[in-house]
Amino acid sequence: MGKVLGFLEIERRDRGYQPIDERVRDFKEFVEPLPEHETRNQAARCMDCGVPYCHTGCPVNNQIPDWNDLVYRDKWRAALINLHSTNNFPEITGRICPAPCEASCTLNLEDQPVTIKTIECAIADRGFEMGWIKPMLPAAKTGRKIAIVGAGPSGMAAAQQLARAGHDVHVYEKNARPGGLLRYGIPDFKMGKHIIDRRIDQMKAEGVSFHCNSFIGADAASADIAVAELEKQYDALLLTGGCEVPRDLPMPGRDLMGIHFAMDFLPQQNRRVSGEPLSRGHNGLATEELATDRHVVVIGGGDTGSDCIGTSIRQGAKSVTQIEIMPRPPEHENKELTWPNWPMKLRTSSSQEEGAIRDFSVLTKSFSGENGRVVKLNCVHVNDKFQEIAGSDFEIKADLVLLAMGFTNPVHEGMLDALGLDYDGRGNVKADERAYSTSKRRVFVAGDMRRGQSLVVWAIREGRQAAHAIDKDLMGASNLPR
Repeated sequence: MGKVLGFLEIERRDRGYQPIDERVRDFKEFVEPLPEHETRNQAARCMDCGVPYCHTGCPVNNQIPDWNDLVYRDKWRAALINLHSTNNFPEITGRICPAPCEASCTLNLEDQPVTIKTIECAIADRGFEMGWIKPMLPAAKTGRKIAIVGAGPSGMAAAQQLARAGHDVHVYEKNARPGGLLRYGIPDFKMGKHIIDRRIDQMKAEGVSFHCNSFIGADAASADIAVAELEKQYDALLLTGGCEVPRDLPMPGRDLMGIHFAMDFLPQQNRRVSGEPLSRGHNGLATEELATDRHVVVIGGGDTGSDCIGTSIRQGAKSVTQIEIMPRPPEHENKELTWPNWPMKLRTSSSQEEGAIRDFSVLTKSFSGENGRVVKLNCVHVNDKFQEIAGSDFEIKADLVLLAMGFTNPVHEGMLDALGLDYDGRGNVKADERAYSTSKRRVFVAGDMRRGQSLVVWAIREGRQAAHAIDKDLMGASNLPR
C-alpha cells in the first residue's frame, strides 16, 4: 500500500476529453491522458483492501492493488510485468472496457472509485513508449500445430499464449486484417487501429501466422477453406468466431431501404479510415451507406448503439435519436443492494453527449417509407411490463435506421454445422469453462461463440483459459496461467 491515507488526501481525477466541437470533426481518439505525476497520485488512492473486490469485478482477475502500488512507487516496468501476467492486451481494455473493476472498488461506495482503467492504459502505453513490450519467444518448440478460426480478442489472446508455449499457431480470419470486432466494430475515435497493429506485429515475431481473407466454411465450394481441411492439418482446432447473428426487428416496413444492422454500418466507416475497400465480402452491406444529411434513429441503448451515434454525428447527420424498449434506469444505484456487482443505472457515453436525443420505454410498431426508403418510425411508449400505453403513439422522422439490439448466437450454417457440434439452449457452441472442448474431439471453442455476446475483457479471459486447456490436452500438462 503505497500511501496509507491516499484515498483520503487525494481526490479522484480521471482522463478528460477534447471539446465536442473539436473531436467530432474527425475519427481520431479524443481521450486526453493524465500527466504522469497525476497518474501516480491516482494510483496512491488505492486502499489495498483486505478483500479486493476489484479482483473479482475484473474478468481477467487483474492484480489491481499490486500494480497500483508499483505505479505509485514509480516502478512502471514492474507494474507492466504484473499487468501482463493476467491480461495480454491492457492497452485495449484500458480504452474500451466498461471497467466493472471500478464498480467493484470499495471507494465506489462513495462514488469515488480508483481510476483503474486509466492507470491500466497508462501502464501499457508507457510500456510501448519505453520499448519494454517485446516478443516473448518460447524456450523450445513442441512440434504441435494449432489452428484458430477468428482473429478477434479471444483468438488473439489464445494465439499469443499458445505460441509462447512453443506451439505452431495459425490464425484464420475472414476479413482483410486481424482484430475482429476490435478492428471492424469499434470506431477509430474510441480506439485507433495502430493499437491492434503493434500487437499483431509482436505476435508475428513470436511465431503466430495470420491467414487473412480466409473464410472457413463447410466445403471448398462455399468458402476459401473447408473446415475438414483444418481438422486434417492441425492437432487442435480452436473456434473463436464470435456471436454474429444480429437481433432483428421483423415488422411492417422492415424491407425498406435505409434500415440496417449496426454491424453492417459500423465496419464501413472503419474501412474508410483504414483505406480498405468497402466491398461486401462474406458479410456487411453490398452498397455504401452514410449518415450524412440524414435523420438517424438508433434502436438499442448499448455500446454498439452509442458507437452508431458517434459515427453518425461525425459523418454529418442532421439529427440522431436513440430509442430503447427498456425503461429509463435510475440516476444512481442503491449501493447497499448492488455493490460490488455491476449496477443498473443511467450512463451517458461520450457519443451520447455529442448531441443524441434519447428516449426510453419505446416500442417500434412499424416503419413507413416513400419511394422504397424509410422516412419515419411509428412508435408507442410502454409501461414497465412492456404493455402499450394508450394514447402514447408518436412518430420519429428517419431516413436511416440502425438496429443495435445485440446478437442472438453464432452463425450455425457452414463451419459449425459441418463440424456437427452441439449447441446450448441459447444456440451457442456447447462447452464448459474448464476444458473449453466441444462435442468433437480436439475441437475447442472460446469467446462469444461459446458464451454469447459479451465484453472484450471476457473474450480475452476465455482465450487465455482455452489456451491453457489446449496446451494441457496436447501435452498432458500446462504451465500457462488460466
